Amino acid sequence: MQLYFTSIGDGDPVVILHGLYGNSDNWYSIAKQLSSKFKVFSLDLRNHGRSPHASSHTFDDMVADVAEFFQQQQLSKAHILGHSMGGKVAMLFAYRHRALVDKLIVVDIAPREYISLREPNDHVLQHLNIIQAYAAIDPAKYSTRTEVERAFAQYIPDQRIRQFLLKNLTRDEQGTFRWQLNVSALQQNLPALMTKIDIPANAQINIPALFIKGERSNYLSVQDFESIKQIFPNAEFTIIPKAGHWVHAEQPELFLQKVLEFLDTHT
Repeated sequence: MQLYFTSIGDGDPVVILHGLYGNSDNWYSIAKQLSSKFKVFSLDLRNHGRSPHASSHTFDDMVADVAEFFQQQQLSKAHILGHSMGGKVAMLFAYRHRALVDKLIVVDIAPREYISLREPNDHVLQHLNIIQAYAAIDPAKYSTRTEVERAFAQYIPDQRIRQFLLKNLTRDEQGTFRWQLNVSALQQNLPALMTKIDIPANAQINIPALFIKGERSNYLSVQDFESIKQIFPNAEFTIIPKAGHWVHAEQPELFLQKVLEFLDTHT
């Protein structure tokens, strides 16, 4: 699949992979600041943003898409930065294509399973609620963004999360509102996105790796660090204070500082 992407800057390549319900636009500010030292590629993963839609949305699919992107752009090696779902894609890509990965940065996610839909936890319940909100609301029925947001608020009361999710609202050529996301495919494939990624527990992927945790987030716990070290022996860990799961949006300056320190230290 030929993914949509933006690129900015010159230098060693950095490939950014967004999280579930995100897109490349969410990373524009970070990409712009990194572009003073690197050529930054921000991708829209399948079924997100301006990339093509497909019925299947698994980690295998997304890793294959990113590998195709590397081939299309003739990238022999790049740093990869992935957040949440994109972080899982980045880890699996590093396992299957480690010769293509210079340094790995994973933001607020672990390679483990996040409980099945049969036994939901807070993460799963949140995602179920979000995807059900997208499925329940037909944007074409509304004439203004305010009307869509008012309807969305019935499902997503948190304004910050709601505004992030509504970045997927766009208009078609006729001016009718629609979701950029492939809602039906994401809803169908949500169980696959909660599973453990297919990396052996003792894979020993010996590349420089940085795992960034938001202090207030429970997506990545301190208890995960030991198991991550089994897979990535060179892994380093940093905790960003006063940040939740969207670390790069909540503490952008400190986040950028940690990323640049890591990339500069391991050049």
